[in-house]
Amino acid sequence: MALGVPTPILRSFDEARTKAFYLDFLGFELMFEHRFEPGAPLYMGIRKDACMLHLSEHYGDGTPGSGVRIAVDDVVAYAAALRAKNFGSSRPHEPQAQEWGALEIVIPDPSGNRLTFYSELADGAAR
Repeated sequence: MALGVPTPILRSFDEARTKAFYLDFLGFELMFEHRFEPGAPLYMGIRKDACMLHLSEHYGDGTPGSGVRIAVDDVVAYAAALRAKNFGSSRPHEPQAQEWGALEIVIPDPSGNRLTFYSELADGAAR
């Protein structure tokens, strides 16, 4: 039996801030929104390229402070594009080389989840 690609569920608390962060700032697109009834907590799916995430305001779905690693083709260019947006208090630093052979930036979302965007180094080792 083959396994599919996992879809992380991250906790969210503020619909407007979450949408602004993920859709406007990071460039994800909204796939769906679901509420069991009007006024119920929001559960939504977003996507950017091959990365899919679910964001939930429901108790028990995800734990604030969770971390997700997301591969990008060019983390240096992605970080520069994000910094150019001048988005509130979220201004990613320059990507850092890690001893496990990746360049990374870590960006916390409005609910305290840590998103690590990374690109593998060509030689597979830190510089």
